[in-house]
Amino acid sequence: MARDMTKPPARPTKDPKTPPGDRIAKVLARAGVASRREAERMIETGRVTVNGETITRAALNVTEKDKITIDGKPLEAPQAPRMWLYHKPPGLVTTTKDEQGRRTIYDDLPDDLPRVMSVGRLDLNSEGLLLLTNDGGIKRKLELPVTGWLRKYRVRVNGRPTEEMLAPLRSGLVIDGQAFQPMQVALDRQQGANAWLTIGLREGKNREIRRAMADIGLTVNRLIRVSYGPFQLGQLKPGEVQELRGRVIRDQLGLDGAKPDRPQPTRRRKPRGASGKG
Repeated sequence: MARDMTKPPARPTKDPKTPPGDRIAKVLARAGVASRREAERMIETGRVTVNGETITRAALNVTEKDKITIDGKPLEAPQAPRMWLYHKPPGLVTTTKDEQGRRTIYDDLPDDLPRVMSVGRLDLNSEGLLLLTNDGGIKRKLELPVTGWLRKYRVRVNGRPTEEMLAPLRSGLVIDGQAFQPMQVALDRQQGANAWLTIGLREGKNREIRRAMADIGLTVNRLIRVSYGPFQLGQLKPGEVQELRGRVIRDQLGLDGAKPDRPQPTRRRKPRGASGKG
């Protein structure tokens, strides 16, 4: 019998039985072991076992009943979600380890902080607000383009920018085949051979502001991030860390289970010459 061509072909049925639990990389990230991407690399290199069996693929769901180890050590239960504001000084790399032996932000952070991950990055010579968290889920959520939080920067450039020069930044640029979204740009003041700008953007491509400025003929000689979404650098001094209250995390991120409110002291930067953590 010929098939009725007026009806669309039947779609293959999906297996209704989805494995219980969450993906292993998500569970590792939620426990603060590493970011989700880093957790996937740990799995691929055979550092993770589930119920005594080494796994090398992240396509696995696990539940609370599964026994997970990393480098032979049992995975600890996830901690309550926590976040910190950190004033990154210039001259530090935003990474856990640097192949060139340069100092990282983790060499500068107070020793009593738990294991934390940075939300996004600031390059070596940039300074200002960097968000830290113990929760890989928070990190992933805030880094996704769909989150779209505005990040504001105070930028000092060498040159004499005009409104005409800045217009392409507001329209969006394409540099070396890479498209940059329109930026919010305000010319604050001219100070001798330099000018100060306030720039806002909703994505964070590598060295985006520096590359965009170079494209219109300006050179950045100082770049300070002053806000990331609702979070402000405020009066934090270089190297200082301030934990956010649980209520703020719950309100801004819609997260349940955030660490209860308590007085949040500002942690001073580590004394120069002190040994850092890796």
